[in-house]
Amino acid sequence: MNPIEVIPVTSRSDLKRFIMLPWEIYRRDPNWVPPLISEMKALLDKSKNPFFIHSEADFFLARQNGRCVGRIAAILNRNHNRFHNENATFFGFFESINERGVSTALLDHVAHWARNRGMALLRGPVSYSTNETTGLLVEGFDSPPSVLMGYNPDYYPGLIMAAGFEKAMDLYAWNRAGDFDLNPKIIRVAVKSMARSKIRVRAIDMKHFEEEVEIIRKIYNDAWSNNWGFVPMTDAEFRHTAKSLKAIVDPRVVLIAERDNEPVAFALTLPDINQALKKINGRLFPIGLPLLLYHARRVRRVRTLALGIVKRAQNWSGLGAALYYESYRRCIKAGYREGELSWTLESNDLINRSMQLFEARLYKRYRIYQKTL
Repeated sequence: MNPIEVIPVTSRSDLKRFIMLPWEIYRRDPNWVPPLISEMKALLDKSKNPFFIHSEADFFLARQNGRCVGRIAAILNRNHNRFHNENATFFGFFESINERGVSTALLDHVAHWARNRGMALLRGPVSYSTNETTGLLVEGFDSPPSVLMGYNPDYYPGLIMAAGFEKAMDLYAWNRAGDFDLNPKIIRVAVKSMARSKIRVRAIDMKHFEEEVEIIRKIYNDAWSNNWGFVPMTDAEFRHTAKSLKAIVDPRVVLIAERDNEPVAFALTLPDINQALKKINGRLFPIGLPLLLYHARRVRRVRTLALGIVKRAQNWSGLGAALYYESYRRCIKAGYREGELSWTLESNDLINRSMQLFEARLYKRYRIYQKTL
């Protein structure tokens, strides 16, 4: 067998191969959702992505017999290391054919990259932080991923373990159908909580989108600051993400909770645009955009991807239940009939018990791995 060569992405043709490799890996997988090629280009663009203002990443391809057989990114997130006092490097954007030699060559190359920078730990897949697509799917291969969630072949976990990695943390994705009533206990707790705490829950105002984004950013960075793996998003990163999501936001289901006109919590729910993206194979032009818009109007599934309560309000009884209740009620009113709530840390017993009370079903499990260097 010919040797495997790992090379850096240095040219436009290399970048094209890096972006297009998944179309080869997943060509027979009906559950894979092709990403928008234009969005992938923007995500990897070091001159435009604000992640590269404070951190660095390099991209690599694996070649064998002149054929591209794998890809990976080596990621040094300096903000993460400062926030957690770690010397960690991340790997992300990982794809490989089902051959251990390929995946091990890629992961070993990133490990060497990390050691050269004085790092002591390699963790992943994380692209580029836990604020973005995170984790390797290890359970739940029988359905497509929701918007901004990952997907991979079922042989990937074996490849990662064979390279000497072990589990660091699992992330849970919960599914709930809207064709049955909400637990009455949640409704009672939510209604009483809003009345007792004088909480008002409102939808975001798209006419003041930038101001609303700033409100959510402040709550998010405060509420999640004690979570495993969390790293605060910079102003530029949050605005960049919000701008990329603005076109798919349904303002009826993005909620802000206020007390005495002061924001204390938010719930961010997005239509599962992946259901529409499956129809266009990653290309907006020449006919992809009309098709995307056509199918997007027919999406009846959502993903609640973030729910945050500022620290000083986290002990207010029932505030979380109020947000769950209002999100569910308004999603149903807006015509959605199914939703994913993701992700939650396996170690967060409180939120996971809440998901069970909410009658959601744990249907996908993602895993972050790590290896001491």
